[in-house]
Amino acid sequence: MFARVFAWLRRHPRLVDLLWALPILGISLSVIETFTDPHILYQRPIAWYAYLALVAAMCVPMIWRRRWPRAVFAFIACVAFVQWAFNIQVSPVDLNLFVMLYLIAAEYAFIWSIMAAAVVELGAALAVWRWWVDQDAGQKWSTLIPFTIFTGAIWVWGLYVSTRRKYTAELEERAKRLERERDAHMQVAAAGERARIAREMHDVIAHSVSVMVVQADGASYMVDIDPARAKRAMETIGATGRQALTEMRRMLGVLREGGDAGPYAPQPGVEQLAELVDQIRSAGLPVGLTVEGVPSELPTALQLTVYRIVQEALTNTRKHAGPAATAEVNLHYGDDAVEIRIRDDGRGAAAPGDGQGHGLVGMSERAALYGGSVRTGPRPGGGWEVFARLPATEARRAETSAA
Repeated sequence: MFARVFAWLRRHPRLVDLLWALPILGISLSVIETFTDPHILYQRPIAWYAYLALVAAMCVPMIWRRRWPRAVFAFIACVAFVQWAFNIQVSPVDLNLFVMLYLIAAEYAFIWSIMAAAVVELGAALAVWRWWVDQDAGQKWSTLIPFTIFTGAIWVWGLYVSTRRKYTAELEERAKRLERERDAHMQVAAAGERARIAREMHDVIAHSVSVMVVQADGASYMVDIDPARAKRAMETIGATGRQALTEMRRMLGVLREGGDAGPYAPQPGVEQLAELVDQIRSAGLPVGLTVEGVPSELPTALQLTVYRIVQEALTNTRKHAGPAATAEVNLHYGDDAVEIRIRDDGRGAAAPGDGQGHGLVGMSERAALYGGSVRTGPRPGGGWEVFARLPATEARRAETSAA
């Protein structure tokens, strides 16, 4: 209930300003006789309408204190000075000066609060020296001190509120900034994930479709000459297509919100390189595979990177090296890194390109994820070479930290 009341009051600031002015206005009107009675000591009596004019001049502007705080303070200060000049003693409406001092200190820069406090303190000093005429200088100073303390308390209160507001605004801005940074990080992560899926899809589709096209061309040529070989080619097309569909379902399954990707085949790794080479060999490209060094247990993600680099390199060989080319895959296990070298004796630099180059970029991006590098280029004497070096220790450390 109180929260609703406060929310309603915040939506009606003009009404709140009016409520600030009404109590002081009521008190001022209740003591009107004190200021119009000629028998009150140290006071020059004034007519009731003059006193009402003074009260109105000091209270009515408070309605606009939020909209024009400095102008309202200046106006009220001028009215108070006229009151002092005409020897009209201090009245309850003069409390509006302190209300405006608080508002100036809370809303404006420090220099404005200092100026407003100086004006109020000067007015207090003029009032004491004029209306406390029966006191000596020491007594007047003793009378001025409470006014000074009260003025300083109002001023400090306004500064405190100003500081709290700035601190709250800073916290809100920091929260918004952190939220924007979080959204930016999420977008970067999403973009990275999309790029990863795009690389995976490129590798799967480029390899599988290339194998299927070669096998389909061979099957169409051999269907009348050697039906058995044509049948084997068609079986290879079916197996390759099913494998591609399985991998694509697995990759696309991670995009389902709250869904289960299903029991798809595991990610290919180093152990599947022999199957990959056999598949390429059955597609018409003579390929050899050699493994050097002592095989070590590699992280799953690094094994997938090795597999994709070999797959992409052989796919490019089959597409660009020429019909009489052969290839050789060499996998070397070192103490701290895995090295992959894929060579062919095809056209090399003379091979026509497709103008896209996504495969080479994808290999470099995959290797860079593990602090590795990929070097590609024509071989001396003809052919093409792809060399990749992947630090195994860095990959193990990344997998351990992720776990």
